[in-house]
Amino acid sequence: MSPSALHRHPAPSTASGATGRVHRALHAVDSDVARPTGRFRGDLTTERWWWSPELHALYGMPDGSTQPGAQLLLAHVHPADRPAVQEALAVACTTGAAVTREHRVVRADGEQRTVVLVCEPETDASGAVVALAGLVVDITEGRPPQPADEHVHQLETEVEQLRSAMASRAAIEQAKGVLMLLMSCGDQVAFDLLAHISSHTHRKVRDVAVAIVDSASGRHPLPDDVREILHDASPPGRSV
Repeated sequence: MSPSALHRHPAPSTASGATGRVHRALHAVDSDVARPTGRFRGDLTTERWWWSPELHALYGMPDGSTQPGAQLLLAHVHPADRPAVQEALAVACTTGAAVTREHRVVRADGEQRTVVLVCEPETDASGAVVALAGLVVDITEGRPPQPADEHVHQLETEVEQLRSAMASRAAIEQAKGVLMLLMSCGDQVAFDLLAHISSHTHRKVRDVAVAIVDSASGRHPLPDDVREILHDASPPGRSV
């Protein structure tokens, strides 16, 4: 699905409206049960998508057996639920707001599962949505419902944790890219440097990553302690 295709389905609903449906879906979910979870990311400028092996498995397809994409994702949505899911993706693309949506999926073998889609848009410096990243969580297995208020609170906590995790991962990946260019190093060395700075400055890895990305984009200067460590780690002739 191209960005223009998504934009053809605008809707006034928001992430909070979608969350209402998730509240009802999670009434029968045991918080102690590990739920199958697949991840995805779609670049709306290149229309290139990535699915984790877990997402392929959730849809009943061998990893690498087909080219992932928005159209394939929608193809596995139950026909009755497909318009609502497409609407949610359109909201994410047009407003930049995160969305959650409960729906049914039809696996390659015909089995139906109930899942929750959590989609977090990524924006560029101008605020335009350039990518969609998120999770598909299988909530089919459950138990008799507990008090509604408890499940509402549980859902809100879980969704916030998922969104926080995705935001942290994005910041860390961007900071690693900056360090790989600055230090002429590989992916693992860049992450090890982030961890080293985190340990010595008593900051979370995500906070270090955000500081580096903000400095690279000119939004804020590097904190002095972070700058000193990067300066010591920089190759000769390179400044931080």
